[in-house]
Amino acid sequence: MDHNDNIMEKGMTGEAAETSCSCHLKSTPREEDKLRQLKNRLSRMVGQLNGIGRMLDENRYCGDILTQVAAVESALQAFGYLVLQEHMETCVVEEIQKGNTEVVEEAVELIKKLK
Repeated sequence: MDHNDNIMEKGMTGEAAETSCSCHLKSTPREEDKLRQLKNRLSRMVGQLNGIGRMLDENRYCGDILTQVAAVESALQAFGYLVLQEHMETCVVEEIQKGNTEVVEEAVELIKKLK
């Protein structure tokens, strides 16, 4: 069952269908400073991943590569928690204020994914 079938099964249309979609735009835009910080973190992770690729090309010691993998995993986890915090403070609060309490279930599922 795809997303549209799921919406139809739940009988949702219009705004309710839009808010249940996992691929929609935020109602409140991100602050420029927060957006810049998130993008900077993401760029550093991309750099770390590229560095791991170079380490493989250089036939570096496995332990050194694994140390870098752990660093990227930790950075990605921290990044995810920042996005989750922003989601809770903006999107979830806004949806609850609109009367959409189903967003709490979505937030719980997102938290489970980040564990």
